[in-house]
Amino acid sequence: MEIFQETLTLRARRRGFHLITEEIVAAMPQIAKLTMGICQVFIQHTSASLTINENADPTVRTDFEMFFNKSVPENDPDYVHDYEGSDDMPAHLKSSILGSSVSIPIRNGRLALGTWQGIYLCEHRNYGAGRRLVVTAWGRGKSEI
Repeated sequence: MEIFQETLTLRARRRGFHLITEEIVAAMPQIAKLTMGICQVFIQHTSASLTINENADPTVRTDFEMFFNKSVPENDPDYVHDYEGSDDMPAHLKSSILGSSVSIPIRNGRLALGTWQGIYLCEHRNYGAGRRLVVTAWGRGKSEI
């Protein structure tokens, strides 16, 4: 069993759903050493999240943003946590709905995502900061076959 872990800081992005698969793969070249395993990506923030979905058509990401803005609106008068701006409490709720981590199988040294799948950074603040990810990969190495 081999275990690898890297911390990756993503550049700041505006609110929306952003493909980050290639950034994760670039930050974790050790995945190529594994024949079979798991890669977990964890975001260390409470107003952004991660998910896996469509990687080809950008209108899917636009529709994700529209759906979450309708489902969790800003300026709700019932929010108590509002001192960081009108986008802050909705960002926390959206983050909890989607989650803080994703797990992807590793097969033959590559993430075993489906043909049309990619990893999204879901930035829920209007002007997100650089987001920090902890990427952990573990599994059977090529030398263990």
